[in-house]
Amino acid sequence: MSIDTDTARKVAHLARIKVAEDDLPELASELSNILTFMEQLGEVDVDGVEPMTSVTPMRLKRRVDEVTDGNYQDKILKNAPDAREGFFAVPKVVE
Repeated sequence: MSIDTDTARKVAHLARIKVAEDDLPELASELSNILTFMEQLGEVDVDGVEPMTSVTPMRLKRRVDEVTDGNYQDKILKNAPDAREGFFAVPKVVE
């Protein structure tokens, strides 16, 4: 696929990039090269290749999924400027 200077001008405008008129042919050439490379990538046979999230095999550490209350209420409320009855106290904002 080939990009002409008018298309390059429109892409630059949509991307909010200021490109001088003298630089538009070079930009059009670069965009054409990018699209050509994308077409080449589309031709690669990837059947049977599993998607990967990393180039190195990694496993996340696993832990037992237990529901708890955390037992940190006192430590958390100690940081609050004002706490009452086990809750954060905040100023009234609705009248």
